[in-house]
Amino acid sequence: MSPEALSELIATIAHHLVASGAAGALTDELIPGVDRLAVMRPRDRAHGDWASNVAMQLAKKAGMKPRDLAQLFADELEGAQGIASVEVAGPGFINITLDSASAAAVVDQVLAQHGDYGRNTHLSGRTLNLEFVSANPTGPIHIGGVRWAAVGDSMARVLEANGATVVREYYFNDHGEQINRFAKSLVAAAHGETTPADGYKGAYIDEIAQRVIEEAQADGLDILALPRIDAGADKEGEPLGEGDSAQREEFRKRAVPMMFAEIQQSMAEFRVAYDVWFHENSLYRDGEVDKAFAVLRAQGDIYEKDGATWFASTKHGDDKDRVIIKSDGDYAYFAADIAYYWNKRHRAVKPADVAIYMLGADHHGYIGRMMAMCAAFGDKPGENMQILIGQLVNVMKDGKAVRMSKRAGNVVTIDDLLEAIGVDAARYSLARTDYNTSVDIDLNLLASNSNDNPVYYVQYAHARACNVDRNAQAAGIDASAADLALLDSPSDGEVLAALAQWPAVVAQAGDLRAPHRIAHYLEELAGAYHKWYNLERVVPMALTGQEEELPEERREALRRSKAPQASRAAARLKLNDAARMTIAAGLDLLGVQAPEHM
Repeated sequence: MSPEALSELIATIAHHLVASGAAGALTDELIPGVDRLAVMRPRDRAHGDWASNVAMQLAKKAGMKPRDLAQLFADELEGAQGIASVEVAGPGFINITLDSASAAAVVDQVLAQHGDYGRNTHLSGRTLNLEFVSANPTGPIHIGGVRWAAVGDSMARVLEANGATVVREYYFNDHGEQINRFAKSLVAAAHGETTPADGYKGAYIDEIAQRVIEEAQADGLDILALPRIDAGADKEGEPLGEGDSAQREEFRKRAVPMMFAEIQQSMAEFRVAYDVWFHENSLYRDGEVDKAFAVLRAQGDIYEKDGATWFASTKHGDDKDRVIIKSDGDYAYFAADIAYYWNKRHRAVKPADVAIYMLGADHHGYIGRMMAMCAAFGDKPGENMQILIGQLVNVMKDGKAVRMSKRAGNVVTIDDLLEAIGVDAARYSLARTDYNTSVDIDLNLLASNSNDNPVYYVQYAHARACNVDRNAQAAGIDASAADLALLDSPSDGEVLAALAQWPAVVAQAGDLRAPHRIAHYLEELAGAYHKWYNLERVVPMALTGQEEELPEERREALRRSKAPQASRAAARLKLNDAARMTIAAGLDLLGVQAPEHM
């Protein structure tokens, strides 16, 4: 019996107690939904398989003492099929122990559904646009963007496991001042000059500049002979405006696609496959800015003041109104944000029911204006628009912070990280921590083959389970008619309980936008599996004359057991396979491989 089934049973009993008049002042309307009557795993295994605090939840509404109401639930539960015993403890907890067959039923459920166990459809019919990374095409992706790549793609996989249609989207900022600074930096590098004060540094700038020169030469163009300064352009070494020189423009139009291609390749190598690569410049080219502005103008949310055009965002909860077209006629950056959100919600193909933005810590001050814009379009902030803010990543090696990149200067890039620890360790370590908190990445630990390395610990559990399968096959163990009631040891029970919790973990990880819960679950399941592996044997040692190698507690258990060891082995082989399948499914949600050998 799964924890979800127990929650449904408890809800049914609550309504039955109301109908019988035994629940005091409680009414059907006061009983929460099944999802709020959840059962939990007791910390102390001696207290049972599952526990419920339903009596404490409902006692005040019923006008009863929690223990008295708990006893009514316990009396009803004791007669239910699959429940071995029930007791009331403490202030009103209900502790439930399942019989062996009921507890083990989850094994057949996992095996029957294969890799689909835990998946559900409660988000079906909804399209979620998930925009993540969206690093400017002015350099390699640094460690903050790598974290969003791991978290974002894992979140997309989790949301899909909950039935949602997910659009993975990358937003290319290929319009405006940062691109001009990038072009100016390339021109300076091409001429062997000092990087401009507001420019980009790093060996990659020299690399890109040289590639642009070579590409232009192949096209018969001497790019360095083009004019460097246009009339009205800013002086060298000062911030450059929208006006550009012929030489800078040529560097820009050739270099930006190169950076796009490099970013796309990096994402592919990191196992992130985007559905949409959206270019900011298209918002202006295709008239999307004008369309969005027209909607806001029509409802009186855009006005003119001091020669500029303003969005009346204070009408929708922002702390001040925002300029969207500057007095010099140039668009403010927020203009593109407005058009981009409108575009996401009104596309011809897969318009977003929910637009999820994954932004860095430096964007926290942007939330107010973004939510105001959402409300101005008649949507619900926090529902149709959701903004997730990620915190910093610290990369450590030998106890010291790692900052220097050979290619990009004083940052750590995606290439640096993958070279140091590989894709699996990088994805897992970055996704296993709540994005709301900062995280330290220990390169030495993540490159090690030890149980202290979380990704190794989980992957090794899967590899062990695969090895058990190979040994069982060699021993001729047939699990087709296994009696799962023989899974009655405490370590059997720990693995069974962990398996039973998987569907709830998947649902919670999706609803809470918390893929790190998948990693935490996998580590708990791996821990239960490793303990089980060390105590139990799928291939009985007695069949190979090695029984004396078992721990004393297991030898004694085998001597007391009335079941033939081959029968118990068949049951445990099924449990082994259920654990293997669930670990593989969980790793897949994090975009991490499940190796068969380690």
